[in-house]
Amino acid sequence: MTKIEELRKKAMALPEQPGVYIMKNAKSEIIYIGKAKVLKNRVSQYFGSQNNHTLKVRKMVSNVFDFDYVIVGSEFEALVLECSLIKQNKPKYNILLKDDKGYSYIKITDGEWKMFYDVKQKTDDGAKYIGPFTSGGAVTQAALQAKDIFMLPHCNKKFPQDINRSTRPCLNYYIKLCSGACKGLIGREEHNAAVDEAIEFIQGGKAKYLKEANELMQKASDELDFEKAIKLRDRIRAVERSSQRQHMVSSNCKNQDVFGIASLGNKSFVNVLCFRDGSLINTETFVIDRIEEPDEEYAELLTNYYNSQSDFPQRICIDVNLSQREFLEEYFSSLAGKKVVLYVPKAGESKTLLETAKKNASEKLSRVLSYNDKQNSVLIELKETLGLNVTPSYIEAYDISNTAGQENVAGMVVFKDGKPLKRCYRRFAIKSFEGQDDYRSLAEVLERRIKEYNKPDNSDKTEGFGKKPDLILLDGGIGQVNAVKPIFESMNFDVPLFGMVKDGKHRTRAIAAGNGEIMINDKRSVFSFVSSIQEEVHRYAINYHRTLKKKNTLEITLTSIEGIGKQRAKLLLARFKTLDAIKSAELDELLSVAGLTQTAAKSVYEHFHKPE
Repeated sequence: MTKIEELRKKAMALPEQPGVYIMKNAKSEIIYIGKAKVLKNRVSQYFGSQNNHTLKVRKMVSNVFDFDYVIVGSEFEALVLECSLIKQNKPKYNILLKDDKGYSYIKITDGEWKMFYDVKQKTDDGAKYIGPFTSGGAVTQAALQAKDIFMLPHCNKKFPQDINRSTRPCLNYYIKLCSGACKGLIGREEHNAAVDEAIEFIQGGKAKYLKEANELMQKASDELDFEKAIKLRDRIRAVERSSQRQHMVSSNCKNQDVFGIASLGNKSFVNVLCFRDGSLINTETFVIDRIEEPDEEYAELLTNYYNSQSDFPQRICIDVNLSQREFLEEYFSSLAGKKVVLYVPKAGESKTLLETAKKNASEKLSRVLSYNDKQNSVLIELKETLGLNVTPSYIEAYDISNTAGQENVAGMVVFKDGKPLKRCYRRFAIKSFEGQDDYRSLAEVLERRIKEYNKPDNSDKTEGFGKKPDLILLDGGIGQVNAVKPIFESMNFDVPLFGMVKDGKHRTRAIAAGNGEIMINDKRSVFSFVSSIQEEVHRYAINYHRTLKKKNTLEITLTSIEGIGKQRAKLLLARFKTLDAIKSAELDELLSVAGLTQTAAKSVYEHFHKPE
């Protein structure tokens, strides 16, 4: 009995109850933790046919040596336990967002003069800490903003020992971003009160602070305490100015997190836009293994993200209808102590924000991946887009070029591992007919190409005509594809065939299959890659056409000379290359051309050296 069969037999003996299962490797290390509504059904699926699993799941199963399980009372309890165990054990094959990020805190010193700082670690030093927060950038920004609004020192001076050590306050005092504690321009009690307010502001947000500050300002004004009212007014204005600098806002739902995901190859990038009080306060991006089963893996992503959060939104905006939505809402609401909902927008502002998050994820993904990773990833994405069985690492593309049927030629370019393989480019002159017919031209070219492949001396080649490509692309639409398909079928050439469709401005628009078009405008990497192939094959074909047209024009010019026919014109061009070189050639140079008689050479010389 194989290990998989042994594990399946054990799984089939599991109870038909909700619970959590724990996969372990040969070293008894926990490599995956999952939950199940029915343990027997869920766990036995892993050890059935591996063809039904994604690559990531197959890899995980191949490393499973044994598994444990815990029975619970409900599916919701299974979710809570799963989240707790993942947080404790951080299994290799679970989605882990926080492994390489670390946490940040707001540290509040407990001295005679209070102060606060953003720090990366929490230590046992007697200070008070707020957090943890997952985004260090957001914590730093919040701390700086609070210090500006409440006019607290940005410097590292210690109080009271550093009071009056400097001759004058720093620039921040003169631009009203500091109260000048270093010069004794503010007392200890007033300074500490400002620190307390700043901390309340960081924890409660702008909306709560503005509401309370406006009430206090009105009260101070009613009590004729105008000095206090003016300070509160200035702080309110500072908060409002900081809000005005925030360009991206969420007006329909003031407090929401928006998740956008972009995938390329075997990686997914997750971008989270965090809105509080209607303003974007933070954005985070995480790299994870590609999300292949959205319903299950998206739920795992969200639970792992919010397991380490202390600040929960009112709404979580995603683009997948999750089957576990009710359980997740109940779980997040229990963690937050308030109602939290999952929302899939169909249109409007939230839909726009969702697309923005996706765009950010896509941009980060593009920047982070190396060139080779990008090329490999785009080939995988192209495979998925076209529904191919193998990744197209060796691609051939064809285009036809002529002028009203004259100088009718074709160009073939090759891309290997996403890069042009110029030594394998080939040119074709159309031979079977005269005139303009792109369909017949492509059919002739591909038939000739397949015949070259079938030659015995090409059977072991790894490049060129002896190599069967993984994919063939034609410059054109469904008509071009359907014109060539019968050739493939009659010659048993089983290579995927697609067309590259252009718009009215000769730019790539879609990919043509035999029964329709595949739109690629929303697949940035595939779109750019196919466009580059289409531009390259067009350039190569048209350059050959222009070369041939120029050569034929020169031959016509030479055949107008007495005694020079088409064959002798070709001999002259083969020897001198250009018309200018022939014009400047001396008689003895012309006589040196094999096949050119003395009379013919003299005729050419006199033609270009007629007296003025």
